[in-house]
Amino acid sequence: MSRLMARPRVPHDDPEMPMPHTFRRLRLLAAMLSIVLVALLVTPAHAAGCSPPTFVTSAPDGMWSNGGYFVHNYMWNASGYRVDQTLRACSYRQWSVTATADNAAQDGAVKTYPSAHKDFHNWTTGWEPRLSTFTSIRSRFSARSPGVGIYNVAYDIWLNGVPGQHEVMIWTDNYRQVPAGTLVAQGLRFNDRTWKVFATPGNGTVTFLPDARLTQGTLDIKARLDWLVRRGMLPATATLGQICFGVEIVSTGGRPAAFYFDDFSVGVGRT
Repeated sequence: MSRLMARPRVPHDDPEMPMPHTFRRLRLLAAMLSIVLVALLVTPAHAAGCSPPTFVTSAPDGMWSNGGYFVHNYMWNASGYRVDQTLRACSYRQWSVTATADNAAQDGAVKTYPSAHKDFHNWTTGWEPRLSTFTSIRSRFSARSPGVGIYNVAYDIWLNGVPGQHEVMIWTDNYRQVPAGTLVAQGLRFNDRTWKVFATPGNGTVTFLPDARLTQGTLDIKARLDWLVRRGMLPATATLGQICFGVEIVSTGGRPAAFYFDDFSVGVGRT
């Protein structure tokens, strides 16, 4: 709540009237409490992000390994555009990114995807576990976005390589962004929400879009991937390469905007 109400006038507001010492102290205390309450109402929890950060980078491919995950300042398509981006992380669970980008080219191109990710791909041998060997894949998340420009906060799941033959996205929040491809299904129920599914030709990219934004929760990723296999949109022999959670940034309106990630983890069951 950002609206502030005018303070009513009380008798001792008159500077010409003497104010008893005790009453003056009570008024000072009340004023201090009011400031604290306003700050709590106006400012969301952890609004400044983690402090102090353990890892800070503005490098286009800056990456940090932490706790079996990676935090990645992935500016994969920033070349040729005016983009600035700085990532600050305390852990793979808690990090933030401040970016400046615009859509001056009017092409709607995603410039960056800062994210945290869990890798199943063996970067030495190229081996990946088959999707069919997982009994469960669930992920916790929590994120806050500024509501400016054009972006989507989303999971990006790579199968059959990283980048791979298949990309499955699960959007949790988006602002003025539209999934790639065409609508292929709607009215699906996952996590007590209704979802639509979009797909590009050949199902190279599949996107799950919720009926309303999600700022936190636990997603059943395996249920969505199993649905795609049953429908023939993923091969039964698919392998799992990587699960990412971050934000695809098209624009921040040309001004700095901050995105906060307060929780992320992946839990799996295997046969």
